Amino acid sequence: MRKAVVTGSTKGIGLALARELLRRGHGVVVSGRTQTAVDDAVERLRPEAAGSATVHGHIVDVSDAAQVQELWDAATDALGGVDLWVNNAGVAHTTRPIVETTADDVRAMVTTNMLGTVYGAQVAVRGMLAHGGGHVFNVLGGGSDGRVRAGMGVYSATKRGLDSFTRALVKEVAGTDVRVGQIRPGVLITEGWLREAAAAPELVDKQRRTLNILCDHVDDVAPYLTDRMLASTKNGDAIAWLTNGRMMRKFLAPRRRDVLGRYGL
Repeated sequence: MRKAVVTGSTKGIGLALARELLRRGHGVVVSGRTQTAVDDAVERLRPEAAGSATVHGHIVDVSDAAQVQELWDAATDALGGVDLWVNNAGVAHTTRPIVETTADDVRAMVTTNMLGTVYGAQVAVRGMLAHGGGHVFNVLGGGSDGRVRAGMGVYSATKRGLDSFTRALVKEVAGTDVRVGQIRPGVLITEGWLREAAAAPELVDKQRRTLNILCDHVDDVAPYLTDRMLASTKNGDAIAWLTNGRMMRKFLAPRRRDVLGRYGL
């Protein structure tokens, strides 16, 4: 049984990954910024646990290194150790030009996406090096592949930086019992995505056909990502949902997809 921590796991892909891990019999600690969100996630996830798997929750602001260390300590106490750590916590504001992005939004994206992942990786790698090894996965996102999109300047910059950070960390843990990998989940319709869509309905209308082709539901993607994580044995493993091949098949599919319809868009 794996003993996992997933940051940013009270909703979205983080919650779905935690659910899939529990369904496969692995212990999980979920985390979020508020007690209410954490408690709600634990209650929703508890019935999903298979076998002897347990789920626990912990409040954390991942932009605070001390709090991230406390998350590790709490998780090792609750699970008896940690050998899988998923840096998923993130903030996305992707509908406004750079010059119209507020200072608060810039700060939230940089501190949560960049600092949160760096601190999480530091804490997890140190802990795993001292306690028998494990696997750290950093969840990347739009812009991490170097593609530039208007409206996503700050967010994409943080994710591109995380790609470089992850590659460097892979080299640094080589030859140890710790492995580092990356996850590219594709374009998922999460609570955050819906919030952004509500703020820019004209963009959704303009890009509706493309969005219906590229977007996916979280629950359709999470099982694949979870199985790939659990099966991974390679340092530097890159797990991607929206591969070039899958994207091509989506565009060539004879049936028109209506992914957005479920959400009234």
